[in-house]
Parts: sequence; structure tokens; C-alpha cells
Amino acid sequence: MTSERDKMLAGELYDPNDSQLAEERMIARERCYALNHGPPREQALRRGILTELFGSGGDTVWLEPPFRCDYGINIHLGEKVYFNFDCVILDVCEVRIGNNVFIAPGVHIYTATHPLNAEQRRNQEFGKPVTIGNDVWIGGKTVICPGVTIGDRSVIGAGSIVTKDVPPDVVVAGNPAKVIRGHV
Repeated sequence: MTSERDKMLAGELYDPNDSQLAEERMIARERCYALNHGPPREQALRRGILTELFGSGGDTVWLEPPFRCDYGINIHLGEKVYFNFDCVILDVCEVRIGNNVFIAPGVHIYTATHPLNAEQRRNQEFGKPVTIGNDVWIGGKTVICPGVTIGDRSVIGAGSIVTKDVPPDVVVAGNPAKVIRGHV
């Protein structure tokens, strides 16, 4: 029998009220609370929380609180990722972020989505993974939608809503985000 967690990570419909998933979300909330309310000068404490929170990459990430996520353990970071203030990641599926990625204030990354059918939506949801390449810069208040892949070295303009994959080496902006400049 497949667990609700396995279904969630596979991008299948799952029950978000499952007790195991609810407990994992509570652990992430406790870790985010500790991170967001901890003394800013206590770097060893902060590093320990980040290492426990993220699936990988907590040892080199620089993160400005507040930060919120669903699970944390489904977030995998490359080397030297920077999150500015007020970022949110809904990580019901994996979020993979490459090396040297700058994420500006207020960026939201969503893997979670919901069925269009209202009856299904009452007690089921699903997700689509998000992948962000190396050397990407994501401008403030950007929303990255479920299933999106952003190519290496691309730049996402502030306030963009990214609904489709972004190729490498471009600048995209707008709602929905579109290529406004190639080969950066």
C-alpha cells in the first residue's frame, strides 16, 4: 500500500490531512518558528536549524528570516543559495535549487496545486516539482508556479508570475512571465 507521503512526492492525488503529513508539517513549522524568532547573532544555532529544516544544502544557505515552508525536507539547495526576507516555499513535491542562486524578498515558490473538480478539492491535492538552475536571480515578489523549471543563469524580473519553464540565459518578466531579453 502506498503512503500518502509517497503519493504526494510522486505528484499524485493525496490526502493532506494524513496524520504523518500533518506531523511533518508541524515539525517544519516548529523549525521555521525557531529560525524566525531566534537571536540573529547566534549563527551556530541558525545553521543547525537550517541543516535540520532542509533536505540538503542547509550547511551553506544564507537565509534572512522570516521564512516559511510546508515540509522543508523536500527542499534541496546547491551551494551558496541566498534567500532574502519573507520567502515562502510550498514543498509538497521536491524543490531543487542550484548553486549561487539569489532569491529576493517576498518570493513564493509553489509545488502544491489542487484539482479543478470541487468535490475532489475538498480533501485531496497534488503537486508538481520545481527546479531552479545555477546562477539564477529571482526578483522580489515573484511567484514560481508548480512544475516550473528555470534554466541556468536566467533572471526573473520583480513581480513576475512564472507559469511556464524558463530557458537558460534569458530575462523574463511579467504576468505571466515572458522572455524580454535573450542571452544575458
